[in-house]
Amino acid sequence: MTKKNKGMIITAIGSIPLIMTLGNSMLIPIFPKMEASLGLSKMQVSLTITVFSVAAAIFIPFVGYLSDRFSRKIIIIPSLLVFGLGGLIAGLGAAFFSNPFLWIMIGRTIQGFGAAGTSPIAMALTGDLFKGGEQSRVLGIYEASNGLGKVLSPILGSILALIVWYSVFFTFPLLSVVSALLVWIFIKEKSNRQAPPPFRKYISGLLSVFKHEGRWLFTTYLAGGTCLFALFGILFYLSDNLETEFKIDGVVKGLILAIPLLVMVITSYITGSKIGKNLERMKRLALLGFLLKTISYGTLVFFNSLIPFLAILALSSVGAGLILPCVNSIITGAVGKERRGFVTSLYGSVRFLGVALGPPIFSRLMDWSRTGMFLSIATFTLIVGLLVLLLLHVNGKDGKEKKVTSVRYNYF
Repeated sequence: MTKKNKGMIITAIGSIPLIMTLGNSMLIPIFPKMEASLGLSKMQVSLTITVFSVAAAIFIPFVGYLSDRFSRKIIIIPSLLVFGLGGLIAGLGAAFFSNPFLWIMIGRTIQGFGAAGTSPIAMALTGDLFKGGEQSRVLGIYEASNGLGKVLSPILGSILALIVWYSVFFTFPLLSVVSALLVWIFIKEKSNRQAPPPFRKYISGLLSVFKHEGRWLFTTYLAGGTCLFALFGILFYLSDNLETEFKIDGVVKGLILAIPLLVMVITSYITGSKIGKNLERMKRLALLGFLLKTISYGTLVFFNSLIPFLAILALSSVGAGLILPCVNSIITGAVGKERRGFVTSLYGSVRFLGVALGPPIFSRLMDWSRTGMFLSIATFTLIVGLLVLLLLHVNGKDGKEKKVTSVRYNYF
């Protein structure tokens, strides 16, 4: 492929996680207004993220198998359109229907079904189209695009909320159509694709993989899910705190929410461009990432002023930016093309579950104790970091001889 075509392919792939991130993150700045307008509790408002993420997590393994059996493109394009349809239903329900919260929940559930066939399949598609160090670089761009959506979303959400709080839902159909067109025009999959075996044999092979390689797969899945759980929980806390404690609203609030996310984006891009296929380096960076997250959350207990708080919080963003590209690269390179869709999709389920659990758990922790909240999260990230240290093993002195290659050759 030419350099220009490669650039457009990366743009098309990068548009998918960008839009999916907007699907959750753009709602965070409007939560206080939604809560006041509909007379909801913090827990009820947080469910708009939870139902989206749970629906996606449940449906992801099925579309992962379908993408292995047919093609990534055939799954991604309709999924993007379903995602947009769900946003339209939520917006119309909030604007015109009685019991708007019910219609928002229905629309968000439909969006979750659409989201299932997007970002995780795009990760598998990246593994299909790019190899070696270039694959890690593109996966770094993928994660940076995901993070860019998180940076832009609080700003866009705050701007749109100036019109009316539910206007954010109407942006999803437009963005979905643009992404679907990019994928349709620029993504060209190879025609000599080898279909996976029948479903029963396919599942049997996957169970064999998890039986022999379950420790490191569990660890990498948990590492990625933990990053998304902590990220969305902290954003939920920060969004509420900016309005209740600091009386900051509107675009300024969106810009402040974007700061830790921007730090994560920059770190993700740099990490993805440097790790290559060196698993030893990936493990060291992931361990460093969890150390930074633990220090950050543990230290936030002592800071209430906004500027010091954001500075310390940025450490956790650096940690997430170190962890996620490494986890993406490990999982994507661990299996053959014929089952990559399922394995990366299962990882996507874990990520979505992390997003789903973040806001409601942080909501409960906020009601319990601010100090207890930060210390609990710091303890959790420390435990996950220890699991990475103990369970993610590397063969070979330079880390290039990866244990995960045994998955590809022995079972696939």
